[in-house]
Amino acid sequence: MTEAQGFSENALRILKARYFMKNDKGEFLDKAPSDLFHRVAGSIAAAEKNPKDRAAWSKAFFEAMMAREFLPNSPTLTGAGRDMCLSACFVLPIEDSMESIFGTVKNAALVHKEGGGTGFDFSRLRPSGSFVHRTQGVASGPVSFLKVIDAATEAVKQGGTRRGANMGILRVDHPDIEKFILMKRDGKSVGNFNISVAATDAFMEALRKGTTYDVVDPYRRKVVERKEARKVFRMIVESAWAIGDPGLIFIDRVNQANPTRGLGSIDATNPCGEQPLHPYESCNLGSINAAAFFDAGRPDLFDWDRFGAVIDLAVRFLDDVIEVNKYPLPEIEAMTKGNRRIGLGLMGWADLLIRMKIKYDSNEALALADKAAAFLRTRAAAASEKLARVRGSFPNIAKSVYKGRKMRNATVFTIAPTGTIARLAGCSSSIEPVFAFEFTSHIIDAKLEDVHPLFKEWKRDHPGQTPPPYFVTAHEIAPEWHIRMQAAFQKHVDNSVSKTINLPHEASLKDVEKAYLLAYELGTKGITIYRDGCREEQVLNKTEGGIKRQPEERPDTLNSITDKIKTGFGNLYVTTTFFNQKPFEVFASIGKSGYSTMADAEAIGRLISLALRTGVDPKEVVSQIKGIGGSDPVFTEGGLVTSIPDAVAKVLERHFGNGGKNGIPDGVKHGRDMGQLRCKQCGATLPDEKCPTCPNCGWNKCS
Repeated sequence: MTEAQGFSENALRILKARYFMKNDKGEFLDKAPSDLFHRVAGSIAAAEKNPKDRAAWSKAFFEAMMAREFLPNSPTLTGAGRDMCLSACFVLPIEDSMESIFGTVKNAALVHKEGGGTGFDFSRLRPSGSFVHRTQGVASGPVSFLKVIDAATEAVKQGGTRRGANMGILRVDHPDIEKFILMKRDGKSVGNFNISVAATDAFMEALRKGTTYDVVDPYRRKVVERKEARKVFRMIVESAWAIGDPGLIFIDRVNQANPTRGLGSIDATNPCGEQPLHPYESCNLGSINAAAFFDAGRPDLFDWDRFGAVIDLAVRFLDDVIEVNKYPLPEIEAMTKGNRRIGLGLMGWADLLIRMKIKYDSNEALALADKAAAFLRTRAAAASEKLARVRGSFPNIAKSVYKGRKMRNATVFTIAPTGTIARLAGCSSSIEPVFAFEFTSHIIDAKLEDVHPLFKEWKRDHPGQTPPPYFVTAHEIAPEWHIRMQAAFQKHVDNSVSKTINLPHEASLKDVEKAYLLAYELGTKGITIYRDGCREEQVLNKTEGGIKRQPEERPDTLNSITDKIKTGFGNLYVTTTFFNQKPFEVFASIGKSGYSTMADAEAIGRLISLALRTGVDPKEVVSQIKGIGGSDPVFTEGGLVTSIPDAVAKVLERHFGNGGKNGIPDGVKHGRDMGQLRCKQCGATLPDEKCPTCPNCGWNKCS
């Protein structure tokens, strides 16, 4: 059905799953990538004032997208020409009243319905336990209302095909900061939110000195206590180590660098943190494929002239999006058009380094990042200034650092994650290193091999040889080099940078602490870490008595087998479910026996299931219940069965006598792996990242 037109099989699969238009019968109206990009280019170029310009810019936009040199964010690709919202990033305000809170819940649902992601600052809400004069009751606090928005997001998500993503932020000087830090520690709560602590300069200074800092009640507007900075920081580090949340946003630094600070403070960002925004503000994003400008014939291996020309085009494209966009709320339209923020960024950065044979974690790579980021910022700002001379400056310019100058857009430069559009472009994501050069994804009984094209090309030309050091993956790079790369770009980015700092599974709490402190020291606006494989572990909760293990949540579908074994009370039926090729649950039932015996069998099954789901080795379960005596032993083909517990042990031992590594029944060998992320739309295996993108259909966990 689809003409490839140079796009990979994987890219075509994503285009059909997410972007191609369909009619009411589900039939594709877009037959090829060119159909999609003609629709998008024509729709965006409609912002141009005369027919000649519209035709010329539509052609230029189309060619840049077809060449995969520039792509806009997913909402623009999905919604252009369809009377839909084209922006990806929104921030909605929450004031300390029921009217404001539930008004925000409604507004968030409207944004999510359009496919946007929302950020919220909960710092204005009074702390839990505060007295409410009007009702003579007590306030439930920011965390409870964050959970209300999470539940509303889940409802919108289940009612449609789009997934709402959120960022929840709380200032470190809010009285409920500990509750906020710990609320995701169980690994299950508020799954539709990323969370970040807004760390103030005062907090970071108290942390450096080992002193306390002021905690302020936002309702009473007074200092109510002082907290130990190191104790709170330790709590942040422990949660980030365990589950990847919370991140840190250096909120004073964000506001110091905000070009429109005359409009008031910025308190929140979009879900991935790269776009700080005023209340009711939105921003549309797009990214240039840096690898597309590699030129082996040039002395520095890069075509700066062509790169500059695409920057000019992309700035005009993103400014046009503001004009043709359909906004979910009038307040959002007013603020967005008042500031005209755009966020042009990069993808394919790791691919460019590989083509240049530069190791990602090297000073040479950092120097190139500094040069490329400076070039993009300077050229994009110049393009925005040129547009302003024709179209006028953004309306709020008098309240900005550009007062007295010409500037079309308050900001121009953002480094966004680019998970899905990078797959369309056939390049590495954002400024991230390559996650894995060879990745196998399972979808039910199918297996998808995802091999990085540059690695595949090198292996073809160098059979049997060891890859050179510039083929380095995210987990082979020390955390400090991730942060240094982020900082090299952040120096020139007027918005912010979305970057996950990948830590190895063995990383310690001290490693997380060092990463957070280095990010602040190097001038970044925020940081998110993700420790490899932390989702695979049982989440640990600190208690006064030590460490408490939490049972793994049960998936909706599990493979199972049922065994029949003879006991002195009749035939016992033992059903064992499997997860990660290990026993996960045991259900035991016995027929033709008294209620007491049936209850005993059920109780044994429940307790064994609890043990297995909490990570107890199957052979330990067997050793505890094997050989327990009873009143009615019986000989079977497998020997003496002394009791119902002994019968269950014999069943488990039959399949898992060596700790669950041998004797796995054929029917369960390909069951879903415990802790392994699965795409919510197609079921494909996802890479173990903070915000993974499905290699099969393009679904993204965070947007």
